[in-house]
Amino acid sequence: MARKDNAAEAATPGRLKQIALTYKMTRKADKKIGLVLAAVGIITFGVLLAIGFLIGHPVYLGILGVLLAFLAMAIVFGRRAERAAFGQMEGQPGAAAAVLENIGRGWSTTPAVAMNRSQDVVHRAVGKAGIVLVAEGNPNRVKTLLAAEKRKMNRIVADVPVHDVIVGEGEGQVELKKLRTTLLKYPRVLTGPQVTATTDRLRAMGDLMSNMPLPKGPMPKGMRMPRGGPRTR
Repeated sequence: MARKDNAAEAATPGRLKQIALTYKMTRKADKKIGLVLAAVGIITFGVLLAIGFLIGHPVYLGILGVLLAFLAMAIVFGRRAERAAFGQMEGQPGAAAAVLENIGRGWSTTPAVAMNRSQDVVHRAVGKAGIVLVAEGNPNRVKTLLAAEKRKMNRIVADVPVHDVIVGEGEGQVELKKLRTTLLKYPRVLTGPQVTATTDRLRAMGDLMSNMPLPKGPMPKGMRMPRGGPRTR
């Protein structure tokens, strides 16, 4: 019991520090976050307290109002923090890979399975929806990368559906903030064992990452590819 209590006490400062850091990062992109959270909390508490006075139970409704106010503030804060994070990642090479790596359980992500000298890149995600190839970069150039990678997938795992997505704000493209939702909307056609078998086959094939170390998440701006550039197999 003592060990559990110590672990809980050690974890609490860490969570508070993380929340504070997230708030600071969000405030850089969303200057009104503090006012918005205060307004949400005050209005939620005020409405519940007013209802409490009307029905003759201000104490009970006041306590409930405090709890619901914190809940409402947490929900609003989470959404605005997520929006701010996407805003900061938008347009950075590798941003799509960062989203894919946090898509959730049941998905396996391999960043940068194909890339050219201009840093147009294709990432691969495998889940119960099949294989999803996610491209980011110049729309005209990434279509060539996508087509080549799609042909490769059809040769190796012809029995698995292959979807392709281009991240961007143009026609026919998917915004970065909607990427996760888009993948989760695909119909589930594979079982867990089939997903594992597909992932194993693709890993056995190898990919660009096995030959060229790249940083996880968004890549530093100005990063240059080696002469000759990587080749997709």
